[in-house]
Amino acid sequence: ARWNRPPPPPAPPCPVVPSTEDYGGDHDFRLSFREAGTAKSVTWTFSLALHKLFCRLAKPCPVQVWVGAPPPPGALLRAVAVYKRSEHAAEVVRRCPHHERCGGGADGLAPPQHLIRVEGNPQARYHDNETTKRHSVTVPYEPPEVGSPCSTVLYSFMCNSSCMGGMNRRPILTILTLEGPKGQVLGRRCFEVRVCACPGRDRRIEEENQSRRGGAGGGAKRALPPPVEAPESSKKRVLSPDNEEFSLVVRGRHRYEMLKKINDALEAYEGGAAPERPVKGRRSRGAELVPRRGKKLLVKGEGPDSD
Repeated sequence: ARWNRPPPPPAPPCPVVPSTEDYGGDHDFRLSFREAGTAKSVTWTFSLALHKLFCRLAKPCPVQVWVGAPPPPGALLRAVAVYKRSEHAAEVVRRCPHHERCGGGADGLAPPQHLIRVEGNPQARYHDNETTKRHSVTVPYEPPEVGSPCSTVLYSFMCNSSCMGGMNRRPILTILTLEGPKGQVLGRRCFEVRVCACPGRDRRIEEENQSRRGGAGGGAKRALPPPVEAPESSKKRVLSPDNEEFSLVVRGRHRYEMLKKINDALEAYEGGAAPERPVKGRRSRGAELVPRRGKKLLVKGEGPDSD
C-alpha cells in the first residue's frame, strides 16, 4: 500500500533574488522592536526613521512578531539576508573567512558560514538552498503567551558589516517571512541591518545625516524655489568648473578654523589684481617722457635753461 501513496507536493519555486517588498497578507504579519535608545552601552537599537537595526556582533536582538489572525498549524518563520544594492543582490551574504573559522557557536546547530543565527530555540533549523545557495534559518511560529500581544524571536548577526571578505561595508537587508506548512509565503517584512561596534553612536550619526539631507524620516522636505528663466545672453554660457560651489561638513572647531584660513587665503589670492609687469623689449609712451636721475627733458622748440 505504501507504494501507492501520492508523491509529496512540489516545493514552491525559490527566486534567485528574493523580494524585499513588505506584505502583510491575510494574517496581517508585522514586526516591531522595543525602544533601546542611543546610549553607548546598548548592544542593539532600531531606528524608525531609517527602518534600520543597529547591533553588535553576536548579540541577541529581540524581534517582536505580530499577526492579526493565527496562521495554520505548522507555520514557520524564515530569516534570510540579502544585499541591498542591485549590483550585489544576486550574491550570497555570508560571514568573512576570519569569523567563519570561529565556528557556528557553542550549540553546534548553526553552520559556520551562516550570518544569521537564532538564539535560545533548539527547534531552529539552518538551510542552504540547493538552487540559489542562500542561507536561511527557520523556527516554528509560536503564538503569543497568555497576556502578551506578540511573540519574540532572538536573532544574532555573526559578522561585522565592515569585515573584509564578507559584507565589506555593503549594506544588507534581512527578510523575515511567515510561511505555511507547504512553504507558501503568508507574509513578508524587511529591514536594513548594520552590525557594528557602537550601535547607539552609529544610529545617532546616520539619523543626523538623514535629517540634514531632508530625506525620509528627516523631517519635511524643503520646497524648491520655482526655476528662474535665464536671460538670452547667458543661456548659452557654460559655467567653468572653477565657479562651482560646494559645501563641506567639518567636525571639530580647530579643523574648521584651519580650513577656513586656507579658503580665505585662496580667495584673496584669486581675487587680488596682480601688478602688471613691463613686457621685455617694449616701452609704453608714458615711460619715454619720464626723465632718469632727475634730469629735465628738452621739449622741441624750447632751449636749455641759461642757469
